Amino acid sequence: MKQTLAIAKALADENRLRIIMMVKDEAACVCQITEVIGNAPSTVSKHLSILRTAGLLDSYKQGRWIYYHRPERPSTAVRMALEFVFETLEDSEVIAQDRSVGKVVCEKDPEELTRMQRERECSGNESPRDSSDS
Repeated sequence: MKQTLAIAKALADENRLRIIMMVKDEAACVCQITEVIGNAPSTVSKHLSILRTAGLLDSYKQGRWIYYHRPERPSTAVRMALEFVFETLEDSEVIAQDRSVGKVVCEKDPEELTRMQRERECSGNESPRDSSDS
């Protein structure tokens, strides 16, 4: 019962669904996810924590960076939940936009991306994701 509730709660947020779809086929670090989703790093970290607790994501550390990805050996409940999300959101316009932004973002070195995010934060400029939504 607890796992089912954790999964249901984790899936009840648009940004968490976007994160799941973002890491469907390849891992991404927090700075890449932040850039695509357009939330503050602390908000993205909270979403990632909820997704990991529910078993919907796993992670590994590579140097300074923690990369998030689909679990390699999900429980039956997690596997079914992920299949549902992947099938129902495959044709979503929001997911298509995220994929487009994600292709560009994930080609950048995480160190460079983090530096750009810090500079943008200090100058008060919007992220590319924010400005494209205007």
